[in-house]
Amino acid sequence: MNFVTLTSDIGYQDYLVGAIKAQLLQIGADISLVDISHNITPFNFPQASYVCRGAFKNFPEFTFHLILVNLFGSKPENLLVAFHKNQYIICADNGLLNMILEERPDIIIGIPLNKKAVKNTLYITGIIAQTVERLMNGESIQKIGVPDFNFREKNPLQPVVDAGYMEGQIIFIDNFENVIVNITRKQFEEHRNGRNFRIVFKRDEVIDKISESYADVREGDKLALFNSADYLEIAINKGNAAGLFGLKGFSDKASQSSNIMQNQLLYQTVRIYFE
Repeated sequence: MNFVTLTSDIGYQDYLVGAIKAQLLQIGADISLVDISHNITPFNFPQASYVCRGAFKNFPEFTFHLILVNLFGSKPENLLVAFHKNQYIICADNGLLNMILEERPDIIIGIPLNKKAVKNTLYITGIIAQTVERLMNGESIQKIGVPDFNFREKNPLQPVVDAGYMEGQIIFIDNFENVIVNITRKQFEEHRNGRNFRIVFKRDEVIDKISESYADVREGDKLALFNSADYLEIAINKGNAAGLFGLKGFSDKASQSSNIMQNQLLYQTVRIYFE
């Protein structure tokens, strides 16, 4: 069985997700298609990288991960095929790859697109399907494109760290409106170094302990825990933290925009003070 995952910002409003699956099902190999998400917020690379990292590590070796996010952020000229930790990742050359991996891939190949072709979504996913088929049929990854391709890179969104605090950005809000911050348990414990702490957000909201589950606090109370992806999560037991506190997901556009938009950063960041 060959596993193929799909992650995109396409949504379910039209036919595209179904058409893409139809292309993949025509490969002919024994494949199992798994949807990670098709509701990635457009242009939101931190969110996409969080979702992909959390999902990919749970799949068996030699799974094919197809990432259809921001395919047309710039003129599409190449696709990327990475082989990293025995997993295949295929995506656009738009900077997202190293945000997901947070390191350089073991192998990276560029797949040039036909300069004369009309490069719409289904043309690109058709090329992806052909590439997956070649790899499943045993063709060497080194021979299907341009080896050691010089791909675009974007810096992963990392927390700001100082001696007495660390500040993270809200990278995801889930279906229950729990708020996920780009601070991992490992980063938290290393910087905490045994000290007491206060998690502060929205000016005066404070949490001073880490819970193991939502049920550790009374119904309606706020809490902080590390979720199944090992990222810091702010939640309310049987409530919606994002809606109640007015918290919002981090946006690259807001961080680079006007002073009015800069004020929105208050609702997109969480700071931890150590004492």
